[in-house]
Amino acid sequence: MKIKTFKVEQWMNDFEDDAIYNLGETCVDSMTLGELIELSGQKPEEYLSALKDKRMTYGHIYGSPELLKGIASLYKNISTSQVIPTHGAIGANHQVIISLIDPEDNMVSVMPTYQQHYSIPESIGAEVRVLPLKPENNFLPDLDLLRSLVDKNTKMISINNPNNPAGSWIPEDMLMEIVEIAKSVDAYILSDEVYRGISEDGSYMVSIADIYEKGISVGSMSKIFSLAGLRMGWIVSRDEEVIDACLKRRDYDTISCGQLDDLFASLALANKEKIIERNRKIVLTNREILDQWVKETPEVSYVKPLAGTTALVYYDKDIPSYDLCVKLIREKGVLFTPGSCFDLEGCVRIGYAFDSKTLRTGLDKFTELLREI
Repeated sequence: MKIKTFKVEQWMNDFEDDAIYNLGETCVDSMTLGELIELSGQKPEEYLSALKDKRMTYGHIYGSPELLKGIASLYKNISTSQVIPTHGAIGANHQVIISLIDPEDNMVSVMPTYQQHYSIPESIGAEVRVLPLKPENNFLPDLDLLRSLVDKNTKMISINNPNNPAGSWIPEDMLMEIVEIAKSVDAYILSDEVYRGISEDGSYMVSIADIYEKGISVGSMSKIFSLAGLRMGWIVSRDEEVIDACLKRRDYDTISCGQLDDLFASLALANKEKIIERNRKIVLTNREILDQWVKETPEVSYVKPLAGTTALVYYDKDIPSYDLCVKLIREKGVLFTPGSCFDLEGCVRIGYAFDSKTLRTGLDKFTELLREI
C-alpha cells in the first residue's frame, strides 16, 4: 500500500523543536499531571504515590467503565456500548476509514481538513471526491455541490467540525441538511470533532452522533482537554455495524489503550466542566488578541474563527507558504504551519490557544518579517 506523505505532521517533525514561539501548536495550553490532579480536588503527591503499586497489565481491553462513562457524557443519549477508545483521534480516524471503506467505494471529504480523511481512502483505492471549503463561504460546505458529489456508491461523507485549519463551525441546521444528503444515498458521516466542546457562549455543541444514526464522531483528550500526552481518543456511533466493524479491526491495530492514559483521561472527564472553564478563558482571550492583530495589520486577512484553536491567515506577499514559514522559523524563531500542508497557498495556519504573551510576540515577529519582505 502506498500513501502520501502526511504534510502537516512531517512539517511539525522537521521544525517544531526549533521553535522559540510555537504558534504551530493546536492544543489548548497543556496541563501538567499535577495541575490535573489538583483540579480534581486531590493532592498530587498522595495521588501519584498511590500509583506506584499499580500493575502494568493490559487493563480493560475495551476501556474502563469510568472512561467509557466519561466519553459518553460528552454526547446526548450515547451509551457506553457505543464508545470505542483508541490511540488518539488519529487512531480513531484511521480505524473508521480502514474498517468501512473498500476500493470500489467513493467518499466525499471536505478540504482543507486533516489529511487522513483523504489520503487514507486514496491509499485503499477508493475514489475521493473533494468538497472545497472557501473563505467566501466562511469555510462552510456548499450543500448544492455536496448533493452533486454523492451517488449510490458514496459510502461516507467526511467533515471536520470545528474545522482544522480554518476554525469554522457548521451550525446545527446545516448539519441536518448534510444528514439528509447522506440519507439520500445511505452514507455514513464521519465527523472529526477533536476541537468540539468550547463554544463562544458556553452552550452545548451538537455532535453528528447526536443527530444521525449513521453518524460517527471522533474525539480526543488532546485539543480542548489539554492532554495530548495521554494519546487517548475515541469513536462514538449509534450504528451497531460501525461499532462491530471497528472493534474487529481494533484487535489488529490497538488491542487496548494504556492503563495510565485511561486512568488520567477518566480523571479529566470526571472534571470536564473545570477543564472547559479553564480552557474557554484561554481560547476566547487569545482569539480576540489574534483578531485585533489582524485588524491592525494591513498585510494580512482572514475569516475570524468561530470555534477550535486554529485560524487560516492570508498574507499579501508573493512567496510560497512553505518558504515563508521556513524563513519565519529560521529568522524569527516563530513556528506557523504552511498553507501548502493543507493544499492551499497564500496563507498559514496559526494556533492561538496557549499563553497570550507567546501569541502576541509571535504575531509581532510575523509582522516584522512581512514588512522586511
